[in-house]
Amino acid sequence: MSPGTSSEDVLLMVSHVHHKKVDGTLYLMNERIAWMPNGKDTFSISHKYADIKMQKISPEGKSKVQLQVVLHNGDNTTFHFVNPMGSSWQLQDRNGVKELLQQLLPKFKRKINKELEEKNNILANDPVLFQLYRDLVTTQVITADEFWANYVKKPAQNQAINSEQETGVSGSFLIGIAPQTDGSCGIKYNITPEIIDSIFRTYPAVKRKHMENVPHKITESEFWTKFFQSHYFHRDRLNMNSKDLFSECAKIDEEDVKNAIDKGIPDPFVDITSFDEEKLLEDDSKTVVNAYNTQKEINQNMIRRFNHHSMMVLQSCTKKKLDTSADNNLPNAKKAALVNNCVNSTKNSPSISEKDSKKILIEKKTIYEDLSANSKQNVSSLNLTKINRYLSGPIPLLDTNDISPEEVTFAVNHLNNAIYHWSPNLSNVLTPSSAIIALGDVLPGGSLMKNMDGTYLKDSVPVEIQIEMKQLYCALSELLRHFWCCFPTTTPQLEEKVLSMQNSLQRFEFAKLQPFQEKLTKNCLQSQLCDHMKSLLQVAYKKFSTWQSRLGR
Repeated sequence: MSPGTSSEDVLLMVSHVHHKKVDGTLYLMNERIAWMPNGKDTFSISHKYADIKMQKISPEGKSKVQLQVVLHNGDNTTFHFVNPMGSSWQLQDRNGVKELLQQLLPKFKRKINKELEEKNNILANDPVLFQLYRDLVTTQVITADEFWANYVKKPAQNQAINSEQETGVSGSFLIGIAPQTDGSCGIKYNITPEIIDSIFRTYPAVKRKHMENVPHKITESEFWTKFFQSHYFHRDRLNMNSKDLFSECAKIDEEDVKNAIDKGIPDPFVDITSFDEEKLLEDDSKTVVNAYNTQKEINQNMIRRFNHHSMMVLQSCTKKKLDTSADNNLPNAKKAALVNNCVNSTKNSPSISEKDSKKILIEKKTIYEDLSANSKQNVSSLNLTKINRYLSGPIPLLDTNDISPEEVTFAVNHLNNAIYHWSPNLSNVLTPSSAIIALGDVLPGGSLMKNMDGTYLKDSVPVEIQIEMKQLYCALSELLRHFWCCFPTTTPQLEEKVLSMQNSLQRFEFAKLQPFQEKLTKNCLQSQLCDHMKSLLQVAYKKFSTWQSRLGR
């Protein structure tokens, strides 16, 4: 085994594989596919299965037997199989790689990043936040991870963490397996990994056969060929091959039907036997009664197959739900037993054994937990050291200088009389001459308005500059807010954040503020518009220097 694969398990190794007319060996490992040229001990090509979008093969009849791997980023790699034994061996090598990739790629299939979708929705619905993202992240003032960690809550924190919802099985998934003629009196079935997963979940007996025979006895392609040729798939055929690989599967299905009939429906309000025109089961035994004629038997077998198919589809969707519900609600026996309005009697649930099943179902349909009066309220306990003082209240201090009620009444009347006869003397506040001088100083042309031409600042600055300046203020305010929130630095994490925010402020000044000031100068505008933002940065820099000097750095 080569050094490049010494730490990995090689699932398949195919020699005589060309890439760009260079001969080499193709390796399929647990997590990647790699190609090594002859005479070297390192891989020239290596692709993880998670990065592979699809595989393509050359059409039959072509002179070159090729397999192409297409990546998610649009790149592709083509492998040319050139086994010297002939074209049949080349096809065998290529098909072996193709079938193994068909099994491995679904396991590493990239799933949609829900968190990324939520982030995109947040930015799309909040223009201010989106502009802040462009000002800080796009210009590399801060990283995207720092932005989502510091400036907004992560979408996963805004909602409860729910387990990933598994896709259910379609009741008509077998319809999608339509046979197609290959042009040479043959039939070809095109099945996808999703269809294979649905077959395994719906028919566990087929999955068991797959695990027993693939790949040590037969290949993946041979297994599905036998499946589509079997009497189990074509049950309308009269003759059955004794060497059929799936002969036991039909018997297992019959056992599942009988077990379901024996188990019955646990809901006491549902009597499924009332819908039968003729009972399929005898009263004393659970054996299926023979029909009166062949047509009746065929109809009953078809109905039984439909019922079994529907039962297995429902079980494949509810089995995981039942297990999760039982684990999450283990302390609550009633919830664990009530699933789909059905009560499952368990020996380990004393609350269910004590009550009648009908009563439990009635309670479930009539009692709502959110409307019950037994809701517990979280209250804080009060620990008292001196209960008597709490009950009696504070004791007022005795004052020796008591004032009589007559003196209080006299003081109030005296105050009211003084307020009633008070008149303001406004002439002594500001003389008319001083008021005229002060008004002249603030008018255009006055001593305090020498540099003003009588126009407002918003009228002299273009709207584009105002919008850009507003965006700069918004971005700088966010950076400064998180910078000042780090003080006092009581934890090592806050110290690291101070250093990070200091670097972010410096990058903001060089990447955003200085180009904006140069733009103002080129447009013959007042460069003093940036003075306030510069002063805010200088105060932050001074605080950072003081903090470092205190730490002795």
